[in-house]
Amino acid sequence: METVLNLLPLTDGERRAFQTAAPGAEHLFYPVRNTRRSAEGVPAEAYAKATVILGCPPADVLGAAKHLKWLHAWSAGVDGYLRPGVLPEGVALTSSVGAYGQAVSEHMLAMLLALLKRLPQYRDVQNRRGSEDLGEIRSLRGATVLLLGTGDIGSAFARQCRALGAARILGVRRNSAKPADGVDEMYAIAELDSLLPLADVVAMVLPRSAETDGLMDRRRLLMMKADAVLLNAGRGTAVDCAALAEVLSAGHLWAAGLDVTDPEPLPPDHPLWAVPNVLLTPHVAGGTNLEATVRNIAAIALDNLGRYLAGEPLRNRFR
Repeated sequence: METVLNLLPLTDGERRAFQTAAPGAEHLFYPVRNTRRSAEGVPAEAYAKATVILGCPPADVLGAAKHLKWLHAWSAGVDGYLRPGVLPEGVALTSSVGAYGQAVSEHMLAMLLALLKRLPQYRDVQNRRGSEDLGEIRSLRGATVLLLGTGDIGSAFARQCRALGAARILGVRRNSAKPADGVDEMYAIAELDSLLPLADVVAMVLPRSAETDGLMDRRRLLMMKADAVLLNAGRGTAVDCAALAEVLSAGHLWAAGLDVTDPEPLPPDHPLWAVPNVLLTPHVAGGTNLEATVRNIAAIALDNLGRYLAGEPLRNRFR
């Protein structure tokens, strides 16, 4: 018999749907919300019995999950579970890629518009009870947007930029022959250097890999237009944050908006904190703060549970 340890914050209807999908299984519900890879209050015996876990348990408790066969994470990234020794050999691992398009793309768009209109600097003016006009602002109308990462999130962001008048949407992905909704032209990552000087906005939603670590180093940051905006809501390791602070402080780039950083969180003495045209948020673009995201996660997990029980290929499988 399967024992399904469900850590997702479900509605009553969703809970019944999981029970209906696996009527012969034992279902253990310990909902967790707004906490990354944490499940306080889940008894050790629940992990010991579980053959399936739906959620993001702390990596250090999985050693007790001796019967585990499949872990479905509510996150889109699963880097922490791929480290050697975290999951026992043979345990399948899937993610909730596809659940975060609305939340992350809206967060990125909000950051972009705020930066184009100098709203963070105007908030600084407000905080000191000032009234000065900070001068030139910018618009997305007619802009060229370069997307690094063109999955669910990238496509959603592309459509939003198009709705606000962006003229050209360029995409970079591993398989440049594969189109993406909202993207006009697709390129391989090897072509990045020739694309950066064309873009008014460079928006990054890349997963972590050896190829993407340090991708936007000082050399590439300086390849961007002097008045371009950089956004990163993918993985913090894709941008050299120390180099970004130097480049911005020297007057290159209009602004940068980062929901992820390297290191994360930034230490209190990191130079990025003092750069006025940087907008930093603490890795909250995704998460479970948006109700629609939670419902998306539940739907993906439910679909995958049906696939698992039917012996069908799992969605978003990493191992």
